[in-house]
Amino acid sequence: MTKVSALKSSAFYRRLTLVCYPLLLVWVIIWHGVLSPSEVVAVWLKPLVWAIPLLFPLAGIIKGNPYTHAWANFILMLYFLHGATALWTHPEEIGYAVIELVLTTGAFFGATYYARYAGREQGLGIKRKSKVTNAGKLPS
Repeated sequence: MTKVSALKSSAFYRRLTLVCYPLLLVWVIIWHGVLSPSEVVAVWLKPLVWAIPLLFPLAGIIKGNPYTHAWANFILMLYFLHGATALWTHPEEIGYAVIELVLTTGAFFGATYYARYAGREQGLGIKRKSKVTNAGKLPS
């Protein structure tokens, strides 16, 4: 298998997602619970709040459900925005934010392309409008 064909298979992107997504979950718990705990709320509350959204699609991602990979990207955007914002608002935590951005970007691309290629392999997808429109018409 060549590099180009490997990048067009769902297996590569599944592995990328399976590495980056759980690492992101672990990272936000470590960042917000150990490295930068809140001084205002209970020590366990901030990591819990940051971890809960990542838990919703976790089972589907582990099972390899393309649909779950697709909608998990909406959750990943929250973490991407948080990392990008933290770069500007918390200069003392730039390294932490970069790690979050790298993991989020890896999980995003992995989930996006896995959903795309696995969906094609499984025959899933959205039909084109012309096929749906012409499906009920008799040939002339």
